[in-house]
Amino acid sequence: MPTLLITGANRGLGLQFVSHYAAAGWRVHACARQSEAPALKTIAGDVHCHALDATDWAAIAALAGSLRGEAIDLLLANAGIAGREAVDFGSIDPAVWTQTFVTNALAPLKLAEAFVDHVAASDRKLMVAISSRLGSIALNDGGRYAYRASKAALNDTWKGLSIDLRGRGITCVVLHPGWVSTDMGGAQAPVKPAQSIDGMTKVIARLKPSDSGSFINYDGTPLPW
Repeated sequence: MPTLLITGANRGLGLQFVSHYAAAGWRVHACARQSEAPALKTIAGDVHCHALDATDWAAIAALAGSLRGEAIDLLLANAGIAGREAVDFGSIDPAVWTQTFVTNALAPLKLAEAFVDHVAASDRKLMVAISSRLGSIALNDGGRYAYRASKAALNDTWKGLSIDLRGRGITCVVLHPGWVSTDMGGAQAPVKPAQSIDGMTKVIARLKPSDSGSFINYDGTPLPW
């Protein structure tokens, strides 16, 4: 039985990921700040809920310790924030900028550090981070300063992981889920959650070691850094 560990599991795309993999027969470790989230409790399958703030380094280490010896086929760094108060030039809130970076760029790296042995012990050996097209420098069209920069930093970090973990056989990839109509994306977003999840899970299922270090759209097309 393959195993998934995912952050930000109690809503939006995280919840959809949990539902998908649980239905596919995976063991799922669903991490969220409120592990008692009602929506998670409704998902049938081998789902284990963990209270975890993605920016609590001690809690991440403790969870990794409690799962010592368990192989994790797919580590999915999904938790993130929009940083909406640090969007426009001339009105950047430094505290929001900092928190956006900590949540979107540093937290996934600390997650990878804590669970690298678990992933290396698995059959599939996948580390996937949910990024954004807005993190592409080549596609930058201005605005959204904190979010763009934090996702660009995440992309660069994951590219580094793909090099540093190559010797352990771990495949590291960042995915763009599309502009999705979740609480973060807003009702006007053109991509539905089910469409995004269907695409990303198909991409994940096809990943191979030669894909490590890639930035991939939910529909499987490559994205420029």
